[in-house]
Amino acid sequence: MSLIDLPLVKLTNPDASLPGLFVLHLNNGVENRITQQLISEITQALDHIDERLDRLSGEDATKGGALITTSSGKFFSNGLAIDDAIATGDAFYLPFMRMLARILTFRVPTIAALNGHAFAGGCMLALAHDYRVMRADRGWIAMNEIDLGIPLMPGMAAIVRCKVQGAHLRDCVLTAHRFKASDAVAAGFVDRAVQESELNDAAMQYARALAPKARGLGSVLHQIKAEIYRDTVSLLLAGGTSPGGYMAKL
Repeated sequence: MSLIDLPLVKLTNPDASLPGLFVLHLNNGVENRITQQLISEITQALDHIDERLDRLSGEDATKGGALITTSSGKFFSNGLAIDDAIATGDAFYLPFMRMLARILTFRVPTIAALNGHAFAGGCMLALAHDYRVMRADRGWIAMNEIDLGIPLMPGMAAIVRCKVQGAHLRDCVLTAHRFKASDAVAAGFVDRAVQESELNDAAMQYARALAPKARGLGSVLHQIKAEIYRDTVSLLLAGGTSPGGYMAKL
C-alpha cells in the first residue's frame, strides 16, 4: 500500500499484516543524487513512519517493524549534488547530517537494499542503516572524496568510521577503493551479496526477521542505537563543517 508518493521518494507498506514494515524507494533521476529536496522528502517519510508507529496498538505494536531503503537502476545513490552543497554550505550539510543521525538511530531496524553503485554521500546513506544487502553482479560502494578533492565533515567521517574498520577504513577513505559486493561482505560492512533478482526478497527477509526487535514501538531499540553510536551522533548533530578544525591549535 502506498503511503507517501512524493516527487523524489515513495513510501509503501508492502504487507498489511505487518503495518510497521515500510519500504522507502528513492527516485531522483538516474543517479539518485542527494539534493536538498531529497533530504527534505526522506525526512518527511521518516516523520510519517514515526506517526504511523505511534498509532499502532495491541497486537500490531507487538509485531514491531522495519524500514527498507532502496532505489532502482544503475545507482543506489551517486552521492551529494556537490555543486549545490558547496554553494549553499550549512543549509545543505546540516540537514544531511541530521538525516544520517536520524536513520542511524531510527526506532525500527533499517536495511539498505543496494541495487547499484553507492558513492560518497550515497555510501554514507547506506552505512547509516543497520544492515546492507548489495547486488552481487553489478555495483560498487565507495567513498571517493579524496579523488574529488573534497574533505569530509566531522560527522560524515564519523559515520564511515563507525561502520568500516581497520585497513578497510584506510583504503575506503584514503584511496577511494571501490568495493564490489563480495569485497564489502568480506570487509564486514555489507551483510549479504545476492543477485539482482533476489535483492528485494533478501532485504525483506532481514526486515521480517528483525521487525520484532522494535516491539513496543521501538523506544528501546532507538535508545540502544543512540548509545552505541553516541560519538558518531554527537558529531553529526554538533553542526561541525570545518574538517580538521579541532587541530587548529596544533
